[in-house]
Amino acid sequence: MMKNRKKLAGVLATATVLTSAFAPLTVMAEDFDAYNPPVAEVEAGQIKGFMDDDTYTFLGVPYAASERFQMPQKVEAWDGVYNAQAYGKTCKIPEQTSVGSDEMLWPHRYWIQGEDCQNLNIWTQQLDETAKKPVLVFFHGGGYNNGSSIESAAYDGKNLSEYGDAVVVTVNHRLNALGFLDLSAYGDEYENTGNLGIADLVASLQWIKDNIETFGGDPDNVTIFGQSGGGGKVLTLMKTPAAEGLFDKVICESAVFGRIDNTQEVTQQAAAYTLENLGLDESQVDELKTMDYTDLVTAGASAYDKITEERGKIAFNTRGYAWAPSVDNKYVMEDYCDWAADIPVMIGSTFAEFDYSWNILDGKKNEWTEEETMANLTDRYGDKAQEIADEFAKVFPDQKLADAYFYSGFMRETVAELLSAKLKDATAPVYSYLFDYEAPVNGGGVAFHCSELIYAFHNVDIPVVTRATGGGEDAHKVQDVVATAWLNFAKTGSPSQDGLEWKPYTEDEQNTMVLKEESECRDLGDETLRGLIMSALGQE
Repeated sequence: MMKNRKKLAGVLATATVLTSAFAPLTVMAEDFDAYNPPVAEVEAGQIKGFMDDDTYTFLGVPYAASERFQMPQKVEAWDGVYNAQAYGKTCKIPEQTSVGSDEMLWPHRYWIQGEDCQNLNIWTQQLDETAKKPVLVFFHGGGYNNGSSIESAAYDGKNLSEYGDAVVVTVNHRLNALGFLDLSAYGDEYENTGNLGIADLVASLQWIKDNIETFGGDPDNVTIFGQSGGGGKVLTLMKTPAAEGLFDKVICESAVFGRIDNTQEVTQQAAAYTLENLGLDESQVDELKTMDYTDLVTAGASAYDKITEERGKIAFNTRGYAWAPSVDNKYVMEDYCDWAADIPVMIGSTFAEFDYSWNILDGKKNEWTEEETMANLTDRYGDKAQEIADEFAKVFPDQKLADAYFYSGFMRETVAELLSAKLKDATAPVYSYLFDYEAPVNGGGVAFHCSELIYAFHNVDIPVVTRATGGGEDAHKVQDVVATAWLNFAKTGSPSQDGLEWKPYTEDEQNTMVLKEESECRDLGDETLRGLIMSALGQE
C-alpha cells in the first residue's frame, strides 16, 4: 500500500548514459533491464550497475586504494568495464563469536572482508549531469572497530533515493588497527596512520565531489550523515582541514563516540603497547606491514585495554579507551575548523539507546502495574526513583511511567554537550531531535540505538526490517516524517516540512523535535531528569 507511494514523478526522466556498446544514447529508465544494464563513466573508467525497479544502482565502486598503513591514493584507471553489481569488500573486523540480543529488531549482515575495502555504493534516479540532485552520504556505525556500509539491511539506499529523488551513497573504509593504529612516533612514513580511517572518508568525499554529477548529483550540495561511530565520524570531519569544501550539511545520530577523542599521547602509547604485546621493539615496526591481521588487531585491542586499566574508563564510565581518531592537531584538530561554523547541523539520539526494553527484566514493561513500575524504578535508581518518576511525568506526560526505566540520560547529556559545542561559533542553524517511536513488537520496543535508521532510510517495507517495526500504519507514518526531515535538510538546510515546523536549537530556545506517531517540536526541559538519572546510575 505504502510502497507505490514513494515513486516520484521524475523517476522516468530521460538520461544520457553509455550502453553496453559504449555509445552515448538517450534512454528512459524503463528501457533498462537485466539484458541491458546501465553503464556510467567515472574518472577511472566505466562502471556497470543494474536497475533495482526504477533505481540506478552501482555497488562496490572503488574510490581509493592503499597499502597497509599508507594514505589513500586515487584509483588507477582500468580498461574495459568495472562490474559494480555487487557490494565490495568490507573492512576486516575482529572475529564475531556470538549473536547479538538485538538481532531480531536490528538484523545484521556480514560480507567478504579485506584490507582493500575502500569502496562505496550509489543509488540514484537519474544519470544526468545536469540534474543537480541533493546527495546524502552515509557513514556507518560500529565505533571505529566494527561495522560496514551493508551491516544492516536498513542501510540500503534505494527507497530513500526513490522517496526523495536524491542520490544516496554509503561508504566502506578502514577501521580498527588498519585505520587508527598511530605509528607516527616511528618515522615520517607513518605520519598519518592514527587517522587513516578518516583520511579514507575524505577520499570518498573527494571522489564524490569529482564524480557524482555523472549520477545526477550536485557536488555542491552534499550532506553527510552518520550514526553512533558514524556520528562521531561526521563530527571529526568538521575538525579535519582536508575535508574543507567536500560537504555542506551534517546529520549526527547517537554519537556516543562524538565526545570521545583520543589524544595523540594516547594513540601513540597504544602503538607502543601493541608492539610490546607482539614481542617487537620500535626498530621492528615495519614488520607490522605484513603481520597477520588477527594478531595485529588482537594486540591493538589489548593495548587499549591496558590503557583503560591505567587511566580508568571515560565517557560516563560507559566504555574504556578504544580505537578512535588521533587528535594530532595536524590531520585532525581538537576544535572545529573555522569553516565548520557555516555548516548546518542536526544532532540527536534515540529514547533508550542501549537499554533494550525487550531484553531487560521480563520484557513486558507495558504490562507492569503501578506497583511493579515503582519497584523496578527503585531497583534501578535507588532513592532517586520517586524524583525521577515525578520529573519523567513532567517531561513526557503522555508516556507510560515504565518508560522512565529506559530513558537514556547519558545520551541526552551527550547530545546537549555536542549541540553546545557546535553553537559556540555557529553562523548556520543547529537542529536537535529525539527519536521516540515505540515499535509494537517484543512487548513494546522503545526506540533503541540504531532504530531511527530504518525510518531515515525509508526502509520499513524491507521484509527483514518489517518484522522489527511491526510494519503497520504508524511505522509508515513515522518513516515518512523522518525521511522527509532528512531529505529536506539535505535539500534546503531546514528539516521542516508541511504541517511540522522544526525550529533551530539555540541556547535560549532548546528546541527538540520529538519524532514519533505525532511528532512535535518543543523544549524538552529534561536537564533535571537526565541529571537525576546519571547521578543514580553513577554516570556523572
